[in-house]
Amino acid sequence: MSYQNNMLERVFESLLWRSRMIVIFAVIASLLASIAMFFLATVDAYYMLSHLGEYLSPELAGEARSAFRAQTVTHVVEIIDGYLLATVLLIFSLGLYELFISKIDEAEGEERASKVLVIHSLDDLKARLSKVVLMILVVKFFEHAISMQFDSSLELLYLAIGIAFIGLALYLSHAADGSHAKTKKNEPSI
Repeated sequence: MSYQNNMLERVFESLLWRSRMIVIFAVIASLLASIAMFFLATVDAYYMLSHLGEYLSPELAGEARSAFRAQTVTHVVEIIDGYLLATVLLIFSLGLYELFISKIDEAEGEERASKVLVIHSLDDLKARLSKVVLMILVVKFFEHAISMQFDSSLELLYLAIGIAFIGLALYLSHAADGSHAKTKKNEPSI
């Protein structure tokens, strides 16, 4: 009876362990979505750059030049946003793979490999993703701030408060990195 229980337990644990492979669907989907976002942002960058010649036109003057410039800056911010989102998806894909399926030997062994892309724990993945998501939010805020029309001093005050909150968020994220690095440095190595 004990032999059957041990065998049943081993079979169940084996199936349970292999069930982690279902994460491969999320890895592949995230990677494909990342590639799609890189493509979209690159196409946007191409079209934005192809229209820059219009800025040289002597017919473009005054308000039209100002509007064209504002529109171009908005497109640049959208392109940055697209690349940041693609980066989030790529980091997420690599992190899921490393956490659930297997270590990426090429990333571990190569000195040139970015430490951003080497994920050792769920906390590593969350930390890296949160930094990029914070940058996306900063870019989005900048994008909206560029297109805003300020009709009163109260609206300018709201903008200043928003900028202060962004600064605080960036400061706290960097402060957390510093305390995390100190904690890791003080931990005994096993």
